[in-house]
Amino acid sequence: MNTFQTAMLAGVALLVGGAVPSAAQSAPEGVRTYQVEAAFEDVRFDLENAIVNRGLVIDYVSHIGTMLNRTAADVGSETEVFSNAQSMLFCSADLSRKAMEADPLNIAYCPYSVFVYEQPGKPGTVTIGYRQFSETGSDASRAALANVNALLDALAREAADQ
Repeated sequence: MNTFQTAMLAGVALLVGGAVPSAAQSAPEGVRTYQVEAAFEDVRFDLENAIVNRGLVIDYVSHIGTMLNRTAADVGSETEVFSNAQSMLFCSADLSRKAMEADPLNIAYCPYSVFVYEQPGKPGTVTIGYRQFSETGSDASRAALANVNALLDALAREAADQ
């Protein structure tokens, strides 16, 4: 897909209230994002539900936006990066076991993390995403990590209503 087609897809998706894939957002390599036009709290709640409705437990919610706003003056900054931003950490006993049985070094990928944020000046435009894992190692390791990536993508897409 060329740049014009990607831009057109992004525009159409936003007009109909859908999610926009990361190709339209220039996400860093290895990071997958989707955008949706909705209230931050609704999208955050949808992301939480996408996780718990699969029987997974959120171990920790990192309030990244709150922390950055709280510490801005302490580090000499006046920039508000996010109006809202959270990261949710969780694990899947099944997927984690398969990944670590394939290669114990896959412990580096656990827990899994998905994020959701809204930026100042862009109210109602919410980004959901995750860091994709490198599918490396043995065939079993690559397959296990591909399954984790598929789960993370499914969670992000569900929260983005895609």
